[in-house]
Amino acid sequence: MWKPNQPGNSSQNAGNEPVRPSAPATPSYETTRAVPSAPPAQSASSPADQATIGKSLVIKGEVTGSESLYIDGKVEGSINLPGNRVTVGRNGNVAANIAAREIVVLGKVRGNMTASDRVDIRSEGSLTGDVSAQRISIEDGAFFKGGIDIRKPGNEKAEAKPAAAPAPAATASV
Repeated sequence: MWKPNQPGNSSQNAGNEPVRPSAPATPSYETTRAVPSAPPAQSASSPADQATIGKSLVIKGEVTGSESLYIDGKVEGSINLPGNRVTVGRNGNVAANIAAREIVVLGKVRGNMTASDRVDIRSEGSLTGDVSAQRISIEDGAFFKGGIDIRKPGNEKAEAKPAAAPAPAATASV
């Protein structure tokens, strides 16, 4: 069956017959090469480097690490993942202070959040606590009760020093 199709193609273009077998071989090599060239996919593999706390898991204490975290279970204590993303899934129930680069809330969180980049509270999400971040997004339907502190990039240290400086100046004025 294959031979009649190939000669029909080869009768039209005899030079394409060797090219076609080499072309499938080349894409297979290119596909193999694409896997090592997956460093662009490493940003896509970042979610693959994501740890997961499943629905039935309960964690009490301090969670630290150097990879992103998806929480679908229950966590009590503190979560400190600087430079990474923390996602509280729809089934997630967190009673902890969270410090991370990016925080996404789909479930329920009670505690303060400090993000070096952004906090995103989705429509199904619930947050009771204060937020300190460069950017915040609260979708329609989300529940939020607390304070918001928007920090400009690189000014966190600068804000802390002037806050300390005016207090002595005010004391000196009084």
